[in-house]
Amino acid sequence: MVKLRLKRCGRKQRAIYRIVAIDVRSRREGRDLKKVGFYDPIKNQTYSNVPAILYFLEKGAQPTGTVYDILRKAEFFKERTSSYLS
Repeated sequence: MVKLRLKRCGRKQRAIYRIVAIDVRSRREGRDLKKVGFYDPIKNQTYSNVPAILYFLEKGAQPTGTVYDILRKAEFFKERTSSYLS
């Protein structure tokens, strides 16, 4: 099963997170299938590759709770159904 989750990058005390599609059996810093965006909690910036995220969601990938909240705040699910999190 594939999940959309955060992968920590950056340096000490200055973390940024990549939003990645990754197998559920992989660890947090493990090999990802595709990088689909990033989130900077300090600057509160989000970049998301919408076609790539839609591709993985249509194939059955489940976003984690945190990724779901980040995408919801970025109004990703505004015109789409929000049934992706189960």
